[in-house]
Amino acid sequence: MTDHPNSPTASQPSTEIDPDLVEVAREVFDLARRGDAATLAVVIRKGVPPNLRNEKGDSLLMLAAYHGHVDAVRTLAEHGADPDLRNNNGQTPIAGAAFKGFKSVIETLLAHGADVEGASPDGRTALMIAAMFNRTEIVELLIANGANSQARDSGGFTPLDAANRMGAPDTPAILAKAKS
Repeated sequence: MTDHPNSPTASQPSTEIDPDLVEVAREVFDLARRGDAATLAVVIRKGVPPNLRNEKGDSLLMLAAYHGHVDAVRTLAEHGADPDLRNNNGQTPIAGAAFKGFKSVIETLLAHGADVEGASPDGRTALMIAAMFNRTEIVELLIANGANSQARDSGGFTPLDAANRMGAPDTPAILAKAKS
């Protein structure tokens, strides 16, 4: 019996992905997007990696955080998901939650060890994002948890600069107070 030149051998594994497995992965990512914490816990206990990532590099935790599902975020973190795992754009779950305005998700991420300063490749932190979009409670939370109000992004802008440039009406006063 001769091997077909393109067929996998013991020394050459197949690079084809089973379409059924792709569908299962798609369903697991949908669980995270929908915030189905109970089912996520079950599939992780059955062997799904807690840091499973999609083609954009978004982890299950990133998707749950971005969609505001605090129970799913907690469940994933408790099952070993990395709260600082970045997607292909270098974005963190805490930055996604700051952008969307999900304070309780940020509290949960911080409680599970998320880096309050986890900056994206352009140097933007969750504090800068929250300040830009006038998310006052999140700005206060991040500062209370050690976020650097004087950090600068790759353009040299601080959170206060970002808030002012975006016309945020309330966060500049909070940031100015944190500065003093």
